[in-house]
Order: sequence, then structure tokens, then C-alpha cells
Amino acid sequence: MIGILRYLRGYLRIRVWGFSPERFMNLCSNRDILLWDIVRDGDAYYMSISLSSFYKLRPIVKKTGTRVAILQRYGLPFFIPTLKHRKVFLVGSVLAVLFWVWSSLYIWDIDLEGNYQITEDAFNEFLMAENVRIGMQQSELNIEELEKAIRRKFPQVTWTSAKLSGTRLQIDIKENDAPITVEETKKAEGTNLVAEYNGIVVSMIVRSGIPMVAIGDTVEEGTVLVEGLVPIYNDDTTIREYQLVEADADIVIEHMRTETITLPFNYVKKKYTGRTRSRFFLRVGDKEWRMPMERPFLVYDSVIRQSRPLIFERLSIPAYWGSYTYREYQNVEYEYSLEEAETLLNENLTIFLSTLEEKGVQIIEKDVRIDTSGGEWMLYGEFLVQERVGRSVDTTIPDIGESETNE
Repeated sequence: MIGILRYLRGYLRIRVWGFSPERFMNLCSNRDILLWDIVRDGDAYYMSISLSSFYKLRPIVKKTGTRVAILQRYGLPFFIPTLKHRKVFLVGSVLAVLFWVWSSLYIWDIDLEGNYQITEDAFNEFLMAENVRIGMQQSELNIEELEKAIRRKFPQVTWTSAKLSGTRLQIDIKENDAPITVEETKKAEGTNLVAEYNGIVVSMIVRSGIPMVAIGDTVEEGTVLVEGLVPIYNDDTTIREYQLVEADADIVIEHMRTETITLPFNYVKKKYTGRTRSRFFLRVGDKEWRMPMERPFLVYDSVIRQSRPLIFERLSIPAYWGSYTYREYQNVEYEYSLEEAETLLNENLTIFLSTLEEKGVQIIEKDVRIDTSGGEWMLYGEFLVQERVGRSVDTTIPDIGESETNE
């Protein structure tokens, strides 16, 4: 704080020498003239003194027979006169302050916290519909109305808070942690479980419905495994009525699965020539200005580099500049070797098998071979697997009279 006050008032760095510099400093102390940063160099002394105190030194210098020379000047009183010769700097400083004040009146960033069920895209669409956007004036924003609109639009939001922090609109929400229960409509009809593949039933656990097959049976695709039609009998063992249920069971069928993975003989790879061209840009919000440039190369890709000035980052202003670097390349055709083809095909096979295991499919046996039929590399695999099956299909209650007649 003392250093700031000294700078505002102005101070000097002086050199004192002559008949009695020590008496000079004593008289300054007696007359409440402050000297600091005193350094002795031979018969001379170097010290700092305030600008106002410097004008009081004349009688002391005359009385002590010393001499005083000004070495350096510091502070605002010496800086302001130099601005007369630095008009560009002065105008730039004024414009910078005006820009700072002007930009602080707008919203340059919107930050959302606490959303888990609501996506960023959905919330941004809501803000656009409410005319809340980056670049709007802060005076146009009604925070209370915005909080009410959020709660009306999103029923899962139980609490919301919006506040302005500088040029940033901070929105915090809290969603309902309780699971949303949805009443399931009961089906008017029951369901059967049917087979999805041809195979042999290796295990079966029925929770509801009538099993129509047993372990060890060979079934075909579409065979009813568990029926959702439960008969209710009279005392004379005749069917009185049927009750519809949703067939539910864990049924595992052993069957054969095949998979074919292909790979072309040749592939195209980029080969960069080393030639590059750059194009600079300026982006503010959603708008971007680029330097004019013709098509740089016939075939190329681009790398974007951008930076954000610290002042804009502190103000949360979405202003960036950077460059597009275009790199020329050629499409060169290569041919897979046997080792490369086997490696790629086996990687794809591993991914396929991992997918089966994630679905709970157990692989019992596998037979894999690679050949080059059809003008491409081909991996053909046969797998003996045990897989849970059971696709639900609707069933209806038959006519009891017809059912008894058929029996």
C-alpha cells in the first residue's frame, strides 16, 4: 500500500555529496523529510525522496554545503505528461477500458450443473426457446422467470438456482433421485415362448406357463417351448376354461452358429507429401471469419489450432483465433500380407466372440478357417454354442368346445 501511495504522489532517486552529507540527512530528519533506500558509495549517498519533499531541500542544501542531483523520476506525476506524446497508447487504453465495461454488460458463457437425466442438447433447446442465449444483455434476463420456466418444462427438476457471476450465467439444478414409476398396462392376451434356432434343449427352468418340450428334445425354429395357456379342469377332467399367463422360463439350446468375416486384398493408406498451407481465422461465438484462400491442394486434410486470449477467458467471452493447417497427401494402395490379414481377421473374430460372451453365450467348440475365395480374404467360423432362447409371441384362448372335440 505504501508503494502505491508513493507511486501516485511521485518520488525521485537522488545523489547527495559535498561538505557534509551526514548533516544533510540529519536536518531532513529534524524537518520531517522522509528519506529511504539510502546507500553509501564512497563520499556520496544515494537515496529516495518524495516529490513534495524534494522542493523543501533548497535551504538544507545551502546550509550544509552539499550538492543534490536527480538520477531517476518515478510515479504518476511523471507518467501522465508523457502520454501527450503517446496518443496511440492513450487511445488504445481508453478503448480497452470501454471494451471491458461494454463486454461486462453481456452474457458470454452459460454453465449448467447438476443435470443427469436432462441432456445438454435438450436444455440448450429450452434456453433458445426462452430466448436465453450467449451474447444477450444481462438486463434482458429475468432470473426468477427463468427458474420458474425450468421447473415447468422439466418435471424431474426439484430445485433450481440461476445467478450471474461476472459475464457467466450459472444454472444449478437438482433432479428427483426417486425412480419414476410407470404403470405397465396388462396385456389382454397371454404369451408363448418359441425357439429362435434349431437345436437341442440342454436346460430348462420354467417359472410360469406349461412346458411343451423336455431336456434333450430337438426343436426347430418357431417351436413352442412354453405355452402361456393354462387349462383349468372340472371334476370329470374336462376343461372348464383356460387362464392366460405370460410364459416365463430360462431355456438353453445347443446349436450351431456361423460367422463370416471378409477383408479385401488391397487397402488405401494416406501418404503425406510434406507440403502444407495455413489459413488464419477469427471466431466470436458462432461466427467465424477466415482469410480468403483457394483450394490448397487436390487431396488434403486439415488440423485446427486455436487459442483464446487470457482477458477473454477471464471475461468468459467466446472469442478465439487460430489457424487451419492443410496437409497434402496421396492415396497409396497397399496389399495385405498373409500375416497382416490373419492378424486383422483374428482381431475381428475376437471382437465377435467377446460380443457373444457378453450376451451370455457359452462356446463349446469352434472350427475356424481362412481362405482367399471370391477375390478377398475370408474367415469362416462354425461354433457350437449353448445359448439362452425364448421369444415371446401372443396367444389366444381357443374355443373350449372345439378343443374337447379335437381331443
